Amino acid sequence: MKTPLVLLLIVLLSSCNTNKSENSVKGDLSENQSSGIQSDTLTKHLKPFKENLPTIGLLMYNGVLQSEVVATSDVFAKPSADGEQLFNVITIAETENPITTEEGMHFVPDYTFDNCPKLTALFVPSAYDMYAQVHNDKIVEFIKRKNEETQYTVSNCAGAQLIGKSGIADGKKIVTWIGGGEQLQKDYPNLKVQDDSLVTFVKDGKFYSSNGNLASYISALNLLETMTSSEHRDFVESYLYLDRLKNWNRQ
Repeated sequence: MKTPLVLLLIVLLSSCNTNKSENSVKGDLSENQSSGIQSDTLTKHLKPFKENLPTIGLLMYNGVLQSEVVATSDVFAKPSADGEQLFNVITIAETENPITTEEGMHFVPDYTFDNCPKLTALFVPSAYDMYAQVHNDKIVEFIKRKNEETQYTVSNCAGAQLIGKSGIADGKKIVTWIGGGEQLQKDYPNLKVQDDSLVTFVKDGKFYSSNGNLASYISALNLLETMTSSEHRDFVESYLYLDRLKNWNRQ
């Protein structure tokens, strides 16, 4: 049977070991903090808004096809071969509330129509049902206003309907989703709608357009080349492994 003295020693030793363990953990945390190590890696990937860089604006709204937002950000957010940030890539919506994409994901906009900074390029995406967007005067007016300052305005898929509604590309060539050209031409006769069964991408002055969905990569890459160089476009394509898709065979 253990004496009270022995029991007391056991308690004291256990207490010392516990304190030592706690001190060790605290010491590790202090070392990490002093060395700048953070458990949240988000800070390493945030790209600051730099006033001297061209700004690419990605319009968003409920029901947007997320591939048409992701494609553009995929292309323009890539750094140079030296790791240098080349563009500000921002998302914009009517309000600061998260939007829900067609596919069900929730995207939080960086800016609203009221505080959106000056844009170098505006990308106008699509939804499967564009009625709400085409009849939303705030979206149409935002596109008109931003087109006055942009060097480039891009539509993907049925985003061409918003371009038509705004009237900013009257007299210009444009293409829309495969099968949507005939109706687009009826709705907006001042547009020069191209044959979407044959044409994937169109450039006419500052206006770029594509069939949308994954073809949105084509409009983004073509504009990227215009704004940088063919060498940088090749670099981004290799960064995205697009060569694997070009040579892909179903197994």
